[in-house]
Parts: sequence; C-alpha cells; structure tokens
Amino acid sequence: MSTFAIVLSLLILMFLAYRGYTVLLLAPVMAVLAVFLSGDIAQVLPIYTETFMRAMGNYMLAFFPIFLLGALFGQLMADSGAAMAIAQWIERTLGSRYASLTVVLACAILTYGGVSLFVVAFAIYPIARTLFKDADIPKRLIAPTIALGSFTFTMTALPGTPSIQNAMPIPYFGTNTFAAPGLGLIGGAIMFTLGYLWLRSRERKARLAGEGYGQHEDNEAVEVALENAAGQAGVHRRSMPLVLALLPLVLVIGINAVFTYAVFPGKDWSFLQASFPNLAPSRQAGLWALIIALTTSIVTVLLVGFGRWGNLRESINKGVLGSMLPIFNTASEVGYGAVIAGLAGFAIIRDAVLNVSSNPLISEAVAMNVLAGITGSSSGGLSIALQTLGADYLRMANEAGISPELLHRVAVMSAGVFDSLPHCGAVITLLSICKLTHRESYLNLAAMTIGAPLIALTAVIALGTALGSF
Repeated sequence: MSTFAIVLSLLILMFLAYRGYTVLLLAPVMAVLAVFLSGDIAQVLPIYTETFMRAMGNYMLAFFPIFLLGALFGQLMADSGAAMAIAQWIERTLGSRYASLTVVLACAILTYGGVSLFVVAFAIYPIARTLFKDADIPKRLIAPTIALGSFTFTMTALPGTPSIQNAMPIPYFGTNTFAAPGLGLIGGAIMFTLGYLWLRSRERKARLAGEGYGQHEDNEAVEVALENAAGQAGVHRRSMPLVLALLPLVLVIGINAVFTYAVFPGKDWSFLQASFPNLAPSRQAGLWALIIALTTSIVTVLLVGFGRWGNLRESINKGVLGSMLPIFNTASEVGYGAVIAGLAGFAIIRDAVLNVSSNPLISEAVAMNVLAGITGSSSGGLSIALQTLGADYLRMANEAGISPELLHRVAVMSAGVFDSLPHCGAVITLLSICKLTHRESYLNLAAMTIGAPLIALTAVIALGTALGSF
C-alpha cells in the first residue's frame, strides 16, 4: 500500500503540475497524501514539520545564494543592455543566412555565462523572430532553436557552467562545477552538433515544401508587450561595447575556475574547525567558488553598466524577487522527496532503481531521468534523486572504483533529458514567450531537449565506463 501511495502521489503531482498548479503547494499536499494512504495517519503533522520542512530548509540553506545571485546577475545582464549587445554582435557577424546558428550561439553564450534561461528566452526572442522572418524560416522552429542554446549543453554538460543543476551534486559528491570536463565537452559537442543538424534539416524540408515564416497575427502585439516589459524593468537603450558586455560572462567562468583549481585546493582549512566543527570544506568549496564568481560578476556588470541604467533599483528588485519562486519550488520538491524516502514502500522502489544495472552510472541515469520526467523539472528531479539516493550512488561508485566527478556529470546530464516532457514548466513558458503551441513546435523541441541529450548521455556513460573520468 505504501508503494501504491508513492506512485499515486507522484502521478497526481505530475498531472496537476501540467495543469499549471504551483509545486510550492502541490509538493507538501502530495507528501501528506502519500503518508495518509500509507497508513501513518497519526504521523502526518510530525512528518510535515520534522521531515518535509527540515529537508526544505536544509536545501535552501545550501543553495539559496546560487539562486539569488544567478537570478540577479541574469536580470542585470538583460537590463544593462549587455545581453542584447552580445546577441546583436552575433547577428551582425553571421547574418540572416545562419539565423538558427545565430540564435543558438547567442543563447549558449548568455546561459553559459550565468544568465537565466528564462531571461535569455525573453531577450533573444525578438531577435530570433526578426532573423527567422528575414530568412523565411518557419516560426515554429524558433522555440526549438532557443531551447537548443539554453536548455541543453550549457545547462548540463559544459564544464564550469553556473547553472543550478550543475551545482546541486556538489555537497552530495564533494565535486565542483568543472567535474569530468573532458566528458562534459564531448557530451556538449554531441548535443550541439546533433541539434543543429536537425534544425538545418527541418529548415531544408520546410523550404522544399514551400513553407516560409508564415502569417502570425501576434507579431505586433508581442513586440509591444516586450517593449512594455523592457520599459517596466528599466532597460536603458544605450548600446554597450561588446568587450564590456562579454566581461561579466568571462569572469563567471574564469573566477570560478581560478578558485576551483588554484586557490581552494591548496588552502589549509584547519582554522575553521574550531568555529565550524561539522563543516567539510572539500564538499562546500565548489559552491563557495561559484558564489565568489557570481558576486564578482554582479559587481562588474553594475560598473560596466554605469550610465546605462533606466532604473537600477527596479532591475535589482526584479532580479532578487525573480529568484524566490524557483528556489521555493525546488526546495518544496526536496521536502517531498525526503518524505517519500521515509516511507516503507520507498525501499522497494529504491532497490528496483538501484538494481536496474550493475553499472552505477546506468542506474543513476535511469533514476534521474524518471524523477525529472515525473516532476517535469531537471532541478526538481535531480533534487529528489540526490536527496533520496545520492548517498547510495556515491557508495556504489566508490565500490566500483568510479570517480565522483563522473557520477556528478552523469547525474546532471541525466536530469536534462526527460525533464522537458510536455508538462515541463520551462517548455510551457518558452512556447508562451514565442506564442507557439505544443502542436506546432513540441516534436522539434523534443528532438533538441530529449533526443540529442539522450544520445550524448549514452556516449558519456560508455566513455566513462571504458576510460574513467577525464
């Protein structure tokens, strides 16, 4: 009965999330439902306060700075004009002939530099629409193109990417954001290559069929809405030199690398033991490096944007407030995972997942994919999987002689495959921004966010199993 309760609560969570209900409320309600159906009625309130809320609080304690700084940095990059300057430079360099490549590269540069994928989608869509219209490429391909540059290789594969997904395994595996850099680069290259080839093939097929950009009544309305949104955010329209626009992005990766590989590894942390006896610096250094990098880049973008701000206070407030819902949603899912992990029926599910394969990497990939697919969120699925199974996978990896860095990279890449099923919030938001429907764009979008990443993940697991982490 307990196993049935877990499965039922997960299915209801997935269905209602697809229908648009907030996970912030769904997660605790579904956790209570699972406990109630398992027969532990008397323990509902203690489990909520002592298990759900404690796990939720611990997650926020660990990752709130990353969510906060990442959202603020992304908003400042957009409102300073830096994001637009980078996108326009790529547009001028490649031209409308390579419209899809221009959009992919613009999105990739911004997301790899730490700008939120949602901010990127809003910033790049007007440029993508103009490019696709000039090149007479069907509008339905805009969303898949933005997804390739924002939701795939820069989110899960490229070493050092400051995405929250890439930061989440750090305290569980004692790794850093540059885990398995060689394998990450290979996986990222596979995603980019396969995704771009698919886009080009769809463009050629549409051209042969006589299908162009099409007539879309929303064009003028969308442009007005975007202009109004930009005005409310205080965007200043003065152009920013490319060097200044790129500088904050370079600093995010560069400073993160310096502290990860040069400063922290040789640091003597013994002076912290008296004040923080339970602290394990090796498990936190990766997060500390990312916090320092994001903070430095925020200060930099404030300086390079001096004189270009329409309303700096509004930009800062919008960025900070924009971090609240994502962190609470994900933390709530972590609390749900902690409750589920404490139920008797979870032992059956855990053993089934852990025994899928004798190779811990394959077992881990299955677990991350299943949970990310059910929750419709890479960070949500990853958080639940790490909360409930992270220690088991680390133990299995150590027993099999598998590097924690390889475990890290496979976990993150796995969470970025089936997370983008039709009920995924990011997919729904992107289609909404582009004024497209699932019917128009989802199959091509799935080729970008499920097909190519799944092939890349398979290649990374195969190489990692044969050659180890590199």
